Amino acid sequence: MRWHNLSLFFGAASLAVTVAASPATDNDDDAPRENTYFNQKKVPPMLELTPDNWEKEANASKWLMVKHYSPWCPHCIDFAPTYQTLYEFYYTSKPEGAGNEDADFTNFYDFRFATLNCIAYYDLCSDHGISSYPTTTLYKDGQVAETVKGGKKMEVLSKVIENALESTKPGTRPASIKLPEPGAKETTEDGAKVDLSAPTANEPEKEKPALEKTATTEAAKADPSADAKAEVDAKKGFYTVPFQPPTHQTPKQSKTPNPAGSSVPLTHESFQSLVTMTQDPWFVKFYAPWCHHCQAMAANWEQLAREMKGKLNIGEVNCDQESRLCKDARVQGYPSIVFFKGGERVEYEGLRGLGDFIQYAEKAVDIASGVPEVDAAAFEALEKKEEVIFVYFYDHATTSEDFISLERLPLSLIGHAKLVKTRDPKLYERFKISTWPRMLVSREGRPTYYTPLTPAAMRDTPQILKWMKSVWLPIVPEMTAANAREIMDHRMVVLAILNREDQEGFTRAQREMRSAANEWMDKQIQLFQLERQELRDAKQLRIEEAEDRGDNRALRAAKHIRITMDMADRKQVTFAWVDGVFWQRWIKTTYGIDIKGGERVIINDEDNRRYWDQTSTGNNIVPSRTSILETLTKVTANPPKLQPKLTISSIEKIFFDIKMTFKEHPYLSAGCVLGMAFTLFSVLKGRIRRGALGGAFRLAEDGNSKEHKAPLLGGLGVNGAKND
Repeated sequence: MRWHNLSLFFGAASLAVTVAASPATDNDDDAPRENTYFNQKKVPPMLELTPDNWEKEANASKWLMVKHYSPWCPHCIDFAPTYQTLYEFYYTSKPEGAGNEDADFTNFYDFRFATLNCIAYYDLCSDHGISSYPTTTLYKDGQVAETVKGGKKMEVLSKVIENALESTKPGTRPASIKLPEPGAKETTEDGAKVDLSAPTANEPEKEKPALEKTATTEAAKADPSADAKAEVDAKKGFYTVPFQPPTHQTPKQSKTPNPAGSSVPLTHESFQSLVTMTQDPWFVKFYAPWCHHCQAMAANWEQLAREMKGKLNIGEVNCDQESRLCKDARVQGYPSIVFFKGGERVEYEGLRGLGDFIQYAEKAVDIASGVPEVDAAAFEALEKKEEVIFVYFYDHATTSEDFISLERLPLSLIGHAKLVKTRDPKLYERFKISTWPRMLVSREGRPTYYTPLTPAAMRDTPQILKWMKSVWLPIVPEMTAANAREIMDHRMVVLAILNREDQEGFTRAQREMRSAANEWMDKQIQLFQLERQELRDAKQLRIEEAEDRGDNRALRAAKHIRITMDMADRKQVTFAWVDGVFWQRWIKTTYGIDIKGGERVIINDEDNRRYWDQTSTGNNIVPSRTSILETLTKVTANPPKLQPKLTISSIEKIFFDIKMTFKEHPYLSAGCVLGMAFTLFSVLKGRIRRGALGGAFRLAEDGNSKEHKAPLLGGLGVNGAKND
């Protein structure tokens, strides 16, 4: 147990964060906002559902027909006039069997119409099982009675409505009705006649609408690989069109980058005109002439500029002369190396060798060109070259705002991973993608999904980057000087110490490490899903309990509980390997392990300066799936079931724990220190006061004191007796 857990046992706080994103859209033209007229009767705007009013409105009437839609879905746009006219037709209709001339359709049948924007309120639609747009659902007393998927004709929806009306008020509906054309403002004799005695047919029509056929044909011409997807979408009621994602238009480079193959000295004025006011990528060094580290890397920087001739602009800023510019660039030390592209920047944190510079610069040029589009074939080819690939899946309804958010990500991935986007149905099928946009990372073909799905979460660049940083390492990377801190910090690391020269043993050990890593990741995903399911079950129990008690307030509170879990917030277990020969001295000093004794595995917890190198039986951990997983399960238990060893001395561990206490709990630690100081001050003050009073009494009672004077009354004592 860490020292500060004992000293601060009286203070602990836990924080639970719930996120509910429900952004409103600005371009929702689907439902009119003003009164309309049908058959010369006024029709109020259709009810719009939100998470705030759903419970109230769903239970306000016996029947509620809801259209679930996306404002950017072409098929939803085509379906909008049909649904609006259907609403106007029924709202203004007179129940023939009511027996009252003033009978109102809505009140007589307790039947209403509504819409729900699934882009603005994705969570609400997801909770109701909506997986495609448009979907029209008829609710009875708040429960699903019937569902019609796709943009169906008015006759199909009318039959669903008529069945509901007849069941509510038997004998009040006619044998047949004439429906208006979509968009019409009155009923005419030419309208479609619907035989209400025929059975309800919710399945798609045998013959596709002409618009759907045209769209499918055009999609096939523009992208042959999308032909199968278009046919499937058309059958399901989706509208597939050839689509090119909107991109953020930026000025093109006016000339070839770095034409002279040299590092350009930049001033405050030239930095603005050449770097920040353009979209040209720049690799810039901030330095001071007196800095020894700057002097040591100067030759490599000049050689980098020559290597990047015609590829990437290379610049440098003398911070002694341009102190204001360096301050504006937030330079904290020398040298500082930053990659710029327009208003975006990313710090270079790698090694300063020429090869390291060139490797980073080449990847920067590739990534700075934007997020490339790939299909299944291109993705398979990319997998052979890249260990880690982030994939952004989108469809025709993805907005320009989504793509602008996507374009902010690549710079932070330089030197770490590749980012691509796709709308290839084959990749949809391979990775089981059914909602868009969606993001995942593929590491050696193994997908890990970004779990948030709301539009706001998919545009939250800082949150996405946080997730990316937690998964952008390969499954079993090699630990080097450049990535050692990234691998070791804030993670539990299963580190294999291997001998690259023993090729057979090296290959076998890597295979075992990869097998153990994949099995461990599968296990953690299962535990994560189980925990999430437990939270969902707990939510359902609260809902059922509130329903049994008839407590509407508790029911609303239970239904508004959001299950928000993110694996990126948890301490991760990472697998890695290190060349034992190259790192021999460090391994010997830190862990006391000699590579000559054979391949070994240690489980390192850098945050607590401790490690494990033995199994529960006392044997050394070796690069074996069984040995690793058996020990890792006991090590990650809370508290660990195996005794750890320290990478520092016991005295250093005490000071380290004190330091970490102040770092992790600064306010609580400061309060404890002030409390102890106040207590110590009070104790000392009390002792000083008692000491002063005690000294005075002792002087008065000391009969042998030479300074004690005789009584004033002739040497008589207090009782009149003479003193000897």
